Amino acid sequence: MSDSKSKTLMADSHRSGFVGLLGPPNAGKSTLLNRLLGQKLAIVSPKPQTTRSRILGVLTRANSQLLLLDSPGRHVGKGSLNRSLNETVDGVIRDCDVALVLLDPVRALEDLQRELCLQLERAGKPYLLAASKCDVFPRPIESPEGLATADRPTRVHRFSALTGEGVNELIEAVVNYVPVSPPLYPEDELTDRPVRWICAEMIREAVFESLQREIPYSMAVEVLEFDESRTDRVRIRANLLVERNSQKRIVVGRGGQGVKRIGIRARAGLQSFLGIRVDLQLFVKEDAKWAKSVRRLHELGYD
Repeated sequence: MSDSKSKTLMADSHRSGFVGLLGPPNAGKSTLLNRLLGQKLAIVSPKPQTTRSRILGVLTRANSQLLLLDSPGRHVGKGSLNRSLNETVDGVIRDCDVALVLLDPVRALEDLQRELCLQLERAGKPYLLAASKCDVFPRPIESPEGLATADRPTRVHRFSALTGEGVNELIEAVVNYVPVSPPLYPEDELTDRPVRWICAEMIREAVFESLQREIPYSMAVEVLEFDESRTDRVRIRANLLVERNSQKRIVVGRGGQGVKRIGIRARAGLQSFLGIRVDLQLFVKEDAKWAKSVRRLHELGYD
């Protein structure tokens, strides 16, 4: 077979498209994204609303390219930040070719998932139901009531983001729903997010991990400097934004031990991600209106 015919057949069979990862807070969307990509892109924490913006992960395979859209958890809340999070979910539903709606591994469909399914149906978007932790909860979930019609999914795909069980089968099921198309991104591209933004998210994850339950939900990271001018290291300066002075005291810690602990953890993660030494300086700043200001949310990348 000539090269031209081979390329034509490949173009006719290759599939590329956007896959929305949807569900309530802490449904395991970011964990699944990282598992599918084979490396860490989205930060993970048991705290609700850890994911605050749409994250694109590019999964390139021999005959397909899935553009995975991680999203914040759909939730009920007021204020500019919460409104921005839900608008991001709406945008993922609007932009995706197919969606994965993640279910609780035991309780199956709940009100928030049903709402997402209805929204996808109104938008004319196909979707699959998936539940994680099949290694912990091996018993299959019963078919969700109210969705057993000819054009709606009744099967729940089971997988484990920890062991990888069921992940390849889930990918194959999703590929069937994306359009026939050549790759939309270069093979070696992982995401459309800038490295600076990913580093800010990794620092925020270190805050969650270091302070655990003490850290307030309303905190953010603002990268002030990202200097790659030297060949042997990267210099990063960043603000840890909190809303109140009492929160600032918690983050700083007694004698500065809190922010020091955050810095040690963040530096290790950043050096592993960047593959180079990182000089990291963190400052704790009180900014009472960062979560209420549309402009500040835009500056921090939460839109």
